[in-house]
Amino acid sequence: MASTRDVASTADAPLPDALTDHWVDTRAPRRFRPYLKLARIERPIGWQLLLLPCWWSAGLAAITDRQAFPNPWHCLLFLIGAVVMRAAGSTFNDIVDRKLDAQVARTRGRPLPSGQVSVQAAALFMVGLSLVGLLVLLQFNRFTILTGIASLAIVAIYPFMKRITQMPQFVLGLAFSWGALLGWSAVFGRLDAPAYLVYAAAILWTIGYDTIYALQDIEDDIIAGIKSSARYFGRYGREAIGACFGFAALLIAVATWLVGGGVFAWLGVAGFAAHLGWQVSQISAVTPMLALRLFRSNWHAGLLLAAGFALDALVRFGL
Repeated sequence: MASTRDVASTADAPLPDALTDHWVDTRAPRRFRPYLKLARIERPIGWQLLLLPCWWSAGLAAITDRQAFPNPWHCLLFLIGAVVMRAAGSTFNDIVDRKLDAQVARTRGRPLPSGQVSVQAAALFMVGLSLVGLLVLLQFNRFTILTGIASLAIVAIYPFMKRITQMPQFVLGLAFSWGALLGWSAVFGRLDAPAYLVYAAAILWTIGYDTIYALQDIEDDIIAGIKSSARYFGRYGREAIGACFGFAALLIAVATWLVGGGVFAWLGVAGFAAHLGWQVSQISAVTPMLALRLFRSNWHAGLLLAAGFALDALVRFGL
């Protein structure tokens, strides 16, 4: 059994995919660090990727509604909700996966498999985060509230998918892309074709970037019997990721056309597509470090698209 000193030492050690010298590892009180790591605070890319489809859809809604910019209050709520619900979802995922995580080099130092946090404490932490997320969701219209609650079914089943399907990334995409529906419904109180197209595009984008992420663990996953799209695609991984990214960009382009996007919206689409193409070009000789860097770079790819939509609304309807 690990000693108190061993647990404290583990709590101080940064996890392999965390940002270097993050304040969680350097300045946060030691007793809070395991919970902050459970929430993935030192790995912001998760909530960033969860947030982006919300902002994409909000930007397209602004163009459709001829508003000068996406609703600032909605965008702030989406930001808070993404951070909190990503933390709650990650905690639930870690509770379910704690035994599998102990078998993978990159994850065995996480708070639950390393013994820094008990399962009971993690469950209470998750409930608290979920209540904050519910409070955020209740700020929207009734249709959006019900749509947001519906996503919980997907979140609940995702951690089990790596045990029963070769493509758990598809289920992750269903959950991580849900904001594409909320960004639109928050404005119109319904769902229309552009929202569905952005949702489908975000699912394909998620499969692509999470396959890149899964390349870090492919050897350990084989040993532990964990299924992933990286294992499923095998030597055709680059082609599969390219196809996912290509169709994602195409669906975004169709959604942009449907809402009558202007020059800046199309520049955003072009920048997004170009960034995805660059990622695919780097995959031929991928290493774990490169895979993590490419995965994280999707924040920039998604921001290019969100910025294009927001700037298009501002130039056409606000100036």
